[in-house]
Amino acid sequence: MELMAVSRFEDFFRQAAGIDIDKSDLRRFDDFINDKVYDLLLRGAANAKANGRDVIEPQDLPITKGLQESINDFKSIDQVVSLEAILEQLTRRPPLDVTYSNETQEKLPEIAGGLGVALARSFPILDEDVKNPQTRHWEKAIQIFNLLL
Repeated sequence: MELMAVSRFEDFFRQAAGIDIDKSDLRRFDDFINDKVYDLLLRGAANAKANGRDVIEPQDLPITKGLQESINDFKSIDQVVSLEAILEQLTRRPPLDVTYSNETQEKLPEIAGGLGVALARSFPILDEDVKNPQTRHWEKAIQIFNLLL
């Protein structure tokens, strides 16, 4: 199950960063979002446990100022990320020994959208002339996000 339909995915990148994305990039985007959401949940699980809880609350997720701004920008773009797709992808990961609160679960599409906005905006930073990110752009962007999240 995909996070966004192809046409919405292409429109999302145009609105977020003024760049064009190919249908073939949808898998890379889905993988990136799923990896980063899972990484945030891993840290959230550690934070919840450190606070004596077995439920991840929104405040347990390590949302930085920059990511929060991207989440806010995502809300203004008027796109939808499928919660069902996020949850379905998470079931393919090693299970966490905690659960998500309803509030945390409801925030996952916004977080995924914010990660998407941040990713889209990273391409012109990596290469100011980029109009359609290529494999090398995706690889560099993902390496940077892996360092930070």
